[in-house]
Amino acid sequence: MKRKVIISFVSLAVFVAGFFMLQRLLVPKYVTENREGALIREYYDNAGGNDIIFIGDCEVYESFSPMRLWEKYGITSYVRGSANQTIWQSYYILKETLKYETPKVVVFNVLSMKYDKPVKEEYNRLTLDGMKFSLEKMQAVSASMTEEENPVSYIFPILRFHYRYSELTKEDIKYYITRPQISYMGYLMNKNVKPYTVLPSRQKLADYSFSDVCYDYLDRITRLCSENNIELILVKAPSLYPYWYDEWDDDMEEYAKNNGLFYINFLECADETGIDYSTDTYDGGLHLNLYGAEKLTDYFGKMLISDLNIEFSQKSDTISRKWNERLEEYAEERTR
Repeated sequence: MKRKVIISFVSLAVFVAGFFMLQRLLVPKYVTENREGALIREYYDNAGGNDIIFIGDCEVYESFSPMRLWEKYGITSYVRGSANQTIWQSYYILKETLKYETPKVVVFNVLSMKYDKPVKEEYNRLTLDGMKFSLEKMQAVSASMTEEENPVSYIFPILRFHYRYSELTKEDIKYYITRPQISYMGYLMNKNVKPYTVLPSRQKLADYSFSDVCYDYLDRITRLCSENNIELILVKAPSLYPYWYDEWDDDMEEYAKNNGLFYINFLECADETGIDYSTDTYDGGLHLNLYGAEKLTDYFGKMLISDLNIEFSQKSDTISRKWNERLEEYAEERTR
């Protein structure tokens, strides 16, 4: 009887180990393709000791360079951004982040206020698959799923990616055990240059009001920061498209005023930041490239210290050494 129990236990252990080994092989690695999918996962290797946490969509991980903030101002930060990150995802990601650290400042990019329902599964995967299993992850999954999705597949992604057995590449084998750091503290570097030429025509909207769902989650983010004595800063990154309507800007200004928050629309600060859309964007004005991101980050860091008078603590030798080592890698890629 005892021998049978041992055999059953060992068989179960082998099955479970094999299941997770196969799952690790089949899930996308996000190293050379869809690199945005690596961003949320990489945070766990760098959690703790950050003065600033950025949350939001592609406008944060393309616009703010934590390595530049460190290089110029000695500020540590991390961008917990992802492609098309919705405001409810931002809230649960922030809530999860506070289990690892309590930053002095949280910066939220407000473009996602325009989305009041899930967009599509591909974007959900780029954000949610990278989160460690937690209550916050499952709450984010519940709020984000489209009708066709199954929440169990976010716990066991092999149920979603089992078909990839016939599409495996050398990359799946090479990065089976470990994966390289794709980002620099959440910032995805892009050195390409594609000047702004012309944008699609500006469409009129039937209603310029943000939905109650978005305001509900913005309230939650505001409360979460207040309860943890965190300075919440609302920003609109300087991307020319999708359009940021004046009516939306007025609403964000009013919200910030009513809640004692600081809000800045960087689209209105081109002269101050020095951003030039003929050289500082890699896709015709939708996103900043490295050169634009560093200009914006320089201006933002100066604003934090000189205008908002936020004081950041001196860093320990251990933290400084870690950041300086990463800065060397960043500087090497910047000039490569």
